Amino acid sequence: MIDSAFLITAFATLFVVIDPPGLVPLFIALTRGMSVERRRSLATRACIIAILILAAFAMAGEALLGFIGITMPAFRIAGGILLFLTALDMLFERRTQRREGQHAEPDHDPSVFPLATPLIAGSGAIATMILLVSQAGGGVQGITAAMGVMLAVMACTFAFLLAAPPLERMLGRTGTIVITRLLGMLLAALSVQFVIDGIRGTGLV
Repeated sequence: MIDSAFLITAFATLFVVIDPPGLVPLFIALTRGMSVERRRSLATRACIIAILILAAFAMAGEALLGFIGITMPAFRIAGGILLFLTALDMLFERRTQRREGQHAEPDHDPSVFPLATPLIAGSGAIATMILLVSQAGGGVQGITAAMGVMLAVMACTFAFLLAAPPLERMLGRTGTIVITRLLGMLLAALSVQFVIDGIRGTGLV
């Protein structure tokens, strides 16, 4: 049985990695001039594609690691380091600057790229999904727990994308930066915990 503490921690981790509030100004920029219906359609498509990508890695990610000879403790340590680097980017605003550099052509559909991937289902989110499945015990139970958490986070992401225009006006750039940096601090602590768990899994400690 998956306990509530794991579900809360897993939700917080994936939420911070995907960073729905940080997607708001980017979604506005990529869909500037589009109608409300068009924006809703793009947000729906982007979230569905991101869900499919993350679900695929939740179900087959650990098997893929085993096939190429990577142990879960090693992946936990690597994943923790990757998430820590993501946290540093959030804290020093480098992540936002890189994301803002992603521009879509006027006649291009941005739902697949860059929205679904890499902005939503990026390397950090993919690594997090594999780690969550492992932490939940693997197997059907672990996959189900990680999928449930992922769907909850994606529902939040979809809500943020739909509410992007009023949220952007309410938060402003300063508000978005403050939220992103607070989430970065939380992600840094969670990433260190991943590394500690990985080291313990190796039997060295």
